[in-house]
Amino acid sequence: MAAKQQQHLGTGRRKRSVARVFLRPGSGTITVNGRTLEHYFPTEAGRTPVRQALLATETADKYDILILAHGGGISGQAGAMRLGISRALVAANSEFRGTLKKLGYLTRDARQHERKKYGQKGARKRFQFSKR
Repeated sequence: MAAKQQQHLGTGRRKRSVARVFLRPGSGTITVNGRTLEHYFPTEAGRTPVRQALLATETADKYDILILAHGGGISGQAGAMRLGISRALVAANSEFRGTLKKLGYLTRDARQHERKKYGQKGARKRFQFSKR
């Protein structure tokens, strides 16, 4: 019988994005939807939030991370991944909770996209008012 692989799950959400994070003991590779992190996020601005929780806990080379992300855009998905990784790290080792909580990585950013209103240009923008 095969040995059971240890794995920890963390779910992160931001804006319209959802990221399911699977944390496994390994060498530090991060895979997002079957692609490497560098290939999925071409700019450093997208990659930085994903690595923040790992750098804060000094576990960047101890875990392999598999991320399944969908919905939203680049910024929302990166934020969702950070929250998911933080939750998975706490599931793996509860001693990380204090460090991650102090940095705000375990807090869900509740700000959502505001819907467009009928008869107007957008959520907030209005057509120009003319008195006469």
